[in-house]
Amino acid sequence: MGFERIGGTCVFTSEWNKFSQATYKANFEDDTHEVNGDITAIHEADIPAHDVLLAGFPCQPFSIAGVSKKNSLGRPHGFADETQGTLFYDVVRILRHHKPKAFLLENVKNLLSHDKGNTFRVITHALNELGYVIDYKVIDARHWVPQHRERIFIVGFREDVRADFSLDGVVLPAKPNPRLESILHPGDGSEIAEEPYTVGRKAEVASKYTLTPKLWEYLQKYAAKHKAAGNGFGFGLCSPDNVARTLSARYYKDGSEILIAQPGSIPRRLTPRECARLMGFDEPGSNRPWKIPVSDTQAYRQFGNAVAAPVAVAIAEAMAPWIDGMVALHPKRKLRG
Repeated sequence: MGFERIGGTCVFTSEWNKFSQATYKANFEDDTHEVNGDITAIHEADIPAHDVLLAGFPCQPFSIAGVSKKNSLGRPHGFADETQGTLFYDVVRILRHHKPKAFLLENVKNLLSHDKGNTFRVITHALNELGYVIDYKVIDARHWVPQHRERIFIVGFREDVRADFSLDGVVLPAKPNPRLESILHPGDGSEIAEEPYTVGRKAEVASKYTLTPKLWEYLQKYAAKHKAAGNGFGFGLCSPDNVARTLSARYYKDGSEILIAQPGSIPRRLTPRECARLMGFDEPGSNRPWKIPVSDTQAYRQFGNAVAAPVAVAIAEAMAPWIDGMVALHPKRKLRG
């Protein structure tokens, strides 16, 4: 979404989860390319040429078990080879084969400290070894949406293209730090009901999103137990003027990380529509609301795993002058990513 804003055209998509594929297809109906499955099963030569690579990958420790074997066989190896067996390795092999002029990678903030810093050390050295100058920064989505969501973004430009990009150039919104009220269903009739999320003339949130008395009692007792033990667990009870905790892929389990207070009633979960707004995929009154063709469980997982859309847009706009310069070197080509 962010790179389409600056004139990009998506030429390849890989997503292993069939439900996420369904959501992608529903929201990007005009895309002419096929949505591919598991990237580990796709040969890099079968991926179209592209100018910018966008990717995310899970935190996985890198093993050096294969290094001694490479030495015994007389094979060259380096930091890129240490990544074998992880999804980051697939990023490496695609970069190595296609040598796109730029890339943007996203991960959780803990990537910096994962495996005592070794994971990030291997990643940065592998990218440098491939001929890229990189910059990275932890950015909190709360500047754009009412949610604390810190993620690390790694931008790289090929050494022969441009090496002086900085993520410090990302421009924050003119009115930062919005509150939850901006994404919640008002339930006062100003919205059109959208079943199964909201119902009735006032478009009130459906009762199924209110916690059961049993679950609410359990969460309160569990939180009290951990508080007494000096632990940090607690549910996130929010009012409209708050900023939410991070929405995670496990939100479908009990919703405890973000609960919305209801005067005179038990708290409720966010609806999937509110999650779409919380991640910046759409906003109240949008004439093109994000389509949610999957169950609540799958929707919560997808939004919890996603990148906050306005953050991606801001980074794409910061990269745009450098990308424009590199595409200008090939005036007959259109930006491809």
